[in-house]
Amino acid sequence: MLYLDHNATTPLDERVLAAMLPFLTTFYGNPSSLYRQGRLVRSAIDTAREQVAALVDAPAASVIFTSGGTEANNLALGSIPNGAGLAIASTEHPSVTEPALRLSHQGHALTRLAVDGQGLLLDHALPLTTARQPQWVSAMLANNETGVIQDIARYAQLWRDQGRIIHTDAVQAVGKIPVSFRQLGVHLLSLSSHKIYGPKGCGALVFDKAVPITPLLVGGGQEYNLRSGSENVAAIVGFGKAAELAKAELAERSRQLFALRTQLEAGLAEIPGLTVFAQAAERLPNTVQFGLPDSDGEMLLMKLDKHRIAVSSGSACASGGGQPSPVLLAMAVEPQFAKSALRISLGKTNTDAEVFHFISVLKDLVRQA
Repeated sequence: MLYLDHNATTPLDERVLAAMLPFLTTFYGNPSSLYRQGRLVRSAIDTAREQVAALVDAPAASVIFTSGGTEANNLALGSIPNGAGLAIASTEHPSVTEPALRLSHQGHALTRLAVDGQGLLLDHALPLTTARQPQWVSAMLANNETGVIQDIARYAQLWRDQGRIIHTDAVQAVGKIPVSFRQLGVHLLSLSSHKIYGPKGCGALVFDKAVPITPLLVGGGQEYNLRSGSENVAAIVGFGKAAELAKAELAERSRQLFALRTQLEAGLAEIPGLTVFAQAAERLPNTVQFGLPDSDGEMLLMKLDKHRIAVSSGSACASGGGQPSPVLLAMAVEPQFAKSALRISLGKTNTDAEVFHFISVLKDLVRQA
């Protein structure tokens, strides 16, 4: 199979698996136990916390391990004080938009920040955060569908000056571009293991200790009393190893992915009528989302699947409903055209030959349509 859906999930790196295996077999103790095996396991979690923190330039004590990016986003937004307003970008992932809608139903004022046709936040929309007085703002660092990178550091400075608490979903950005918690200037930042060749079922919320966190789960007091439950040790160790590798290999991965993306877009440009969404914006080096007139994205996806090529029609957490992407609609893409969208997200094991093969198959399918 030719796998071109790395924004949905990545294959587990063999080096990550090797790091995890001892904690699935030999070192199975509970990290809350005081005897030797428990202490050894606790030490492995501490090491993983340092590895994840180093990847995003944050203090290790600011990392809370969660079950994934979705829980990290929910934990961040669930910490909004009673009555406080919230502003979110109109192109957020469902794991932000859905908690935001729940908060609005509970009486929190919700503001959606508009974007332009490239998916970038509009400067003139930012003063809405002053007019509606939301105390919290959530804007993702890099979009999972289009790959568009927002200038979060600039916005965070503006919002901090207004006294806001800022959260950013960095799930898609980390491991593909440099991400610094300190330099971004945000208070809360969400991460996921399985987007960087680590295991599923593990993520993290990086938090500024000046921001009170309201636990979603209470009980045993793990993770600084902020995320109770016996830790998923093997997954946490795997996340730490994946973070270590992502940091060490970031420059080479980014260079390779950008070269593949350039080659991919050159091939796509030869298909009449094809539009690459947000092509003029700064984007992740691995991500291309495009549309074709008079085409149905999910039908084309299934045709590619018959050729053993895996792509996506949008967010893996929201696809399959037959509805146009809310991200593209927010960018003022016509709904029918938005339904034609396909997303290609490249990974570190993809090759030039695979990109050429994909383009060849896609051209044949377009000609047959």
